[in-house]
Amino acid sequence: MVVCPICQRGVKTLEINSHIDSGCQTFLLDDQATDQPSSPPSHTQSQPPSTQQKKRTAADFFATPAAKRQAITNGSAASTPRPVNGFGIKTNNGNKGGQKRTWDEANSSPTADNRPVGAETSTLSTNGTAERDPGAAPLSKRSKTHRAAPLAERMRPDSLDDVFGQDLVGPNGVLRSLIETDRVPSMILWGGSGTGKTTIARCIARRVGSRFIELNATSTGVSEVKKFFAEAANELNLTGRKTIIFCDEIHRFSKSQQDVFLKPVEAGTITLIGATTENPSFKVQAALLSRCRTFTLASLTREDLQRILVRAIQAEIVEEGIELSPLIDEELLAYLSAFADGDARTALNLLELALSLTTRPQGGGEAPLTKEDIKAALTKTLVYDRAGDQHYDTISAFHKAVRGSDSDAALYYLARMLQSGEDPLFIARRMVVIASEDVGLADNSLLPLATATYTATQQIGMPEARIPLAHCTVALCLAPKSTRAYRALNNAFSALKEPGVASLPVPLHLRNAPTRLMKDLGYGAEYKYPPNYKDGKVRQEYLPEELRGRRFLEDRDLGTEVDPDVEMEG
Repeated sequence: MVVCPICQRGVKTLEINSHIDSGCQTFLLDDQATDQPSSPPSHTQSQPPSTQQKKRTAADFFATPAAKRQAITNGSAASTPRPVNGFGIKTNNGNKGGQKRTWDEANSSPTADNRPVGAETSTLSTNGTAERDPGAAPLSKRSKTHRAAPLAERMRPDSLDDVFGQDLVGPNGVLRSLIETDRVPSMILWGGSGTGKTTIARCIARRVGSRFIELNATSTGVSEVKKFFAEAANELNLTGRKTIIFCDEIHRFSKSQQDVFLKPVEAGTITLIGATTENPSFKVQAALLSRCRTFTLASLTREDLQRILVRAIQAEIVEEGIELSPLIDEELLAYLSAFADGDARTALNLLELALSLTTRPQGGGEAPLTKEDIKAALTKTLVYDRAGDQHYDTISAFHKAVRGSDSDAALYYLARMLQSGEDPLFIARRMVVIASEDVGLADNSLLPLATATYTATQQIGMPEARIPLAHCTVALCLAPKSTRAYRALNNAFSALKEPGVASLPVPLHLRNAPTRLMKDLGYGAEYKYPPNYKDGKVRQEYLPEELRGRRFLEDRDLGTEVDPDVEMEG
């Protein structure tokens, strides 16, 4: 039990915040909440009237005036149902003024500060860091903000049941079972844009009823993050309520900055949910990664995207009252889904554009809008990150297509990289490598060709450089392949890993003898100069004595394994 600093009456420790939020009317130990201001303690009532007028207590200073409290109580009865989100109409159960609105009060239970499960606080710092509480803002203001938000934001699911395409949070998903048993671990959500990382984090916060702080690594400094840790520790000690910190773009923190999360995560002060589009193995500090579970989110399929678009259209018809054009049909939705490349945000943005085109008034002299006009208005940059996984994955696919002599695939990946703005010199350098690594001794003319391609690309630049790049690509694909020299070098490197091989002394007759002393020591003695002999042939050892007879260069150009799929085709 604690004594309320306002009304000086006994309240349960975990209910003190809720008691204060209610204007000192509820959660009293004696269960005697009234609509009138709380009477002062008995020792205050026993004082003479003159003393009470001259000396005011702290409780008097913080107490809500009786008239205002009565107005709040009366005003709650006149409240009417208001829209809460884009998926339907929910009532606010008479909450107004001092009471905070919730995401779904019908299915919520009060928490320590009188906020039902899923309610969140809202604070906006100077750097844009947000601690969210959609229910705390005035209703009319929130509704305007909701209508002004992009369609992708308005259609963000409120529950895990509405998240499409991610088996992790499906009925039998691993992450879903952890959430339902209230054993949410610190985690890293790794996936492409529009796969649902932020949505899943917010759904988790609503489901478990924890305090939820959302920040972005691009606009939040380490000092602000440390303040959140201190607030989380105070909240945990005072009310027992946990704090979830969702850090979007966590890879934007340097690895030294990520160290700030180590102690709070390990101590359980916070539950960290980090979201990243980059490979966590390279972008997240190893110590932090070991303290978190890593969940990989898959790109959404076309079927998943179509379901999302259909749900968005239904919501727009119900909430905004739009009249759907016949041009927005299943065929167009399938086109938008294919265009979005697994990104739900992109798909919804494209749908919003299509809806705006079909609902705008047509001028008298304008030709009727067609489906082809809508498709022509949809522009999109190919998904390609020149500094991330796409950069390395695509050049790897290009190299392997050339190695496999598949000209069509190689040209596809070449065009994809050039269209997405890849550095053409980066591609040309890889071709020089391929000319020696994969073609090698089978056609020595390809290395000069690849080098000339690099020079041409450097001299003329894009877009003309795409032509010599395509020329060299096809030539490398059609050329015979030999990895003989490449394998021989690898064999030599392997030998150096054996104990003592890397430090074997060079034979004396092979050593250089620029000074008299070296000659006296036998350096270069008995060396046979091959050009002085017929056909340049001499009997002479060149390897250290311990390696004599060792072969690194093999006789074969390629391997000896047989692909069973090729045998089956034959």
